[in-house]
Amino acid sequence: MSAKVMSWFLLALVRLLTGAQARWYGCPPKAEQRIYFANHQSHADLVMIWAALPRELRSITRPIAARDYWTASPFKRWITTAVFNAVYVDRERKGDEDPLQPLIDALANGDSIILFPEGTRGHTGEPQAFKAGLYNLAQRFPDVVLVPAWINNIQRLLPKGEVIPVPVLCSVTFGAPVRVEEGEDRKLFLERARRVVMALAEV
Repeated sequence: MSAKVMSWFLLALVRLLTGAQARWYGCPPKAEQRIYFANHQSHADLVMIWAALPRELRSITRPIAARDYWTASPFKRWITTAVFNAVYVDRERKGDEDPLQPLIDALANGDSIILFPEGTRGHTGEPQAFKAGLYNLAQRFPDVVLVPAWINNIQRLLPKGEVIPVPVLCSVTFGAPVRVEEGEDRKLFLERARRVVMALAEV
């Protein structure tokens, strides 16, 4: 099966299982370089945001994928490489290697990315504390637009430890862009960004 055919199949499957409703609240879908950052409760989060984006944005947006999980089998590796054009990241630092380097390379290449600042999936309704990566990337690429997003209900589609999805209506709400304000330190920005994502759950 070609990557293009698999892309159509996955898009149809995700929309059948979830509805894949996209709600643009505070910003329209636009073909500009962006970092979409969202809450993280399921491995299906990556697919959900990808499916919620319009086709013209999917082609220029690369999701971040945990290397250890998404390369664990030839099929997972193929689908994240050929279909999603994902950026692989290592969840554990290796020596002096900068874990953000793959993301830096993607942004320097002009790509948009989908980032989950918690770093790992949460177990409660509220996102865990955001890690420093979002702040560091925002500082390094100040012209890239930071768009918050809230993924609703996805943990019920594919709960942790399960492999068979359960049909349930899900949605992605995209909010107004944020930026690092002049003089704003890392801790304050990350907590503000987290609150912005959480607020979209009530929209």
